[in-house]
Amino acid sequence: MKVKVKTTIYLITASTLTYQAINQLSSDESSTFQHKLISSYDAIVRSSRAASTIIVTAADYKYSLNGLLANSDEYRLKLSEVHLRSALRMRKLCETNKGFYVKAGQFVAAMRQVPKEYSSTLSSLHDQAAPHDFKAIKQVLNTNFGHDLSHIFSSFDEQPIAAASIAQVHHAVLHNGQEVAVKVRYPGLEHKMRVDTTVMSFLSKSISWFFPDYRFQWLVSEFSAAISLELDFVQESQNAERTAENFKTNRYLKVPKVFWDLTTSEVMAMEFCRGRKINDVEYMKEVKINPVKVAKALVEIFAEMIFVHGFLHGDPHPGNILISPEGPHGFTLVLLDHGIYRQLNENFRLDYCHLWKALIFKDSDEIQRYGERFGAGKYARYFPIIFTGRTIDSKSALGKDMSIEERTKLRGEMRSLKLEDISSFMESLPPDFLSILRTDGLLRSLTMTLGASQRVRLLAYAKYALHGIYSKPNPNSGFGLEVTVSKFQTDLSYLRLWLALEVLELFPWVVKINQFFQTMYNTIHGALMGA
Repeated sequence: MKVKVKTTIYLITASTLTYQAINQLSSDESSTFQHKLISSYDAIVRSSRAASTIIVTAADYKYSLNGLLANSDEYRLKLSEVHLRSALRMRKLCETNKGFYVKAGQFVAAMRQVPKEYSSTLSSLHDQAAPHDFKAIKQVLNTNFGHDLSHIFSSFDEQPIAAASIAQVHHAVLHNGQEVAVKVRYPGLEHKMRVDTTVMSFLSKSISWFFPDYRFQWLVSEFSAAISLELDFVQESQNAERTAENFKTNRYLKVPKVFWDLTTSEVMAMEFCRGRKINDVEYMKEVKINPVKVAKALVEIFAEMIFVHGFLHGDPHPGNILISPEGPHGFTLVLLDHGIYRQLNENFRLDYCHLWKALIFKDSDEIQRYGERFGAGKYARYFPIIFTGRTIDSKSALGKDMSIEERTKLRGEMRSLKLEDISSFMESLPPDFLSILRTDGLLRSLTMTLGASQRVRLLAYAKYALHGIYSKPNPNSGFGLEVTVSKFQTDLSYLRLWLALEVLELFPWVVKINQFFQTMYNTIHGALMGA
């Protein structure tokens, strides 16, 4: 049976890859036959390598866990071992195939919903990108600019200051003395993207057909949509300008200015900004910047993106956010790489605001109701765990750890969940929700590195969720009056929120003090009455 399954998958994969290669040969009219042949051969090798890795991984899960009870300790131990083996295979595949596979590995690492063995193992891929030879980069620049670099720049550093999986960045100086960062897309990426994403999609569908519990099409679809947006630097430039406009009054955030006369779909020139990666805590200490204040500013910026503007930067890893010791508050956050953005549906944005209001005030009925609207059904009860780290019926204060009893109960529930349940849950969520989950995972990692408590993030999300509910005035009503009423509603709700987060945390102490004084009163009253 094992041999038949593997053979069948190999045959189907080989046929598909051959068809894909032939299709690419005929569709790419701009390339020579020799270039087409080399590219197609490379595609087949890369795709076959991916196919073999996925097949071995699927078989490892299927047969290593066969016969074990899903809620047993032996099953959980074996599952963790398979997760780690599989994550190491995936990392090796990404490192070998490079390009979009590295990007896919980074994408998976940022998803909090994948097992920790995957996220921790694949997280090293953020530092794996190797720069391309400048000869190929210069050819892209000359083709897009139409003439030699010396006509545009007084100096151009051939050594890149940053390199990622789809582009690298060079420092240059214009003839007027303006320093710029020039982002150049690697040549041939569109061809590779079509092949790689097609193969990834095919493999995920094939695996789910042979092993129904293992369904990853939702992840491949999200990645394919994100990566296609990131290839167009004109779109990225428009995203950057829109974000700059949304945050024009924010004194903590800087978005580098785009130089449109030097920007095309393959090349992007922007204002050069100095700074260190946002996870460089030692640097912050050296220049007297409080990392916790940085974390607060960061999460408030992204909370405003999600809950108020509905226009979300989808890749906030440390390489895309710089910390500069300049600015009126002692530091500025420089936001880079605006390729991956999600425009949230307006109805979704409002529903998501209301979901967070329910999460903050522990309204289980509202959580379930909005869970139904998001398509999560019975899995909506896990929203509080995902976002706030407590169960839907938790009695602990927001931002505090669960009690021992709550943890024990949760472990019991988790043991009953199978891979099929996780697949069903992720498939049920709308794309907007998945984008937020990924961004939220990256933000949590950053705030933890900066030493901020979870409460910093929760307070920011709750504050902007309320702001997102009340901040959009109705154009058909008296604008000035509605803005005033809206602000009053926001302030009132935020006061209630602050009480929920700060005062209610003291409630157990208030009860104890009240009990102490009540006992004293009863004792004294009893003594007096006895006298």
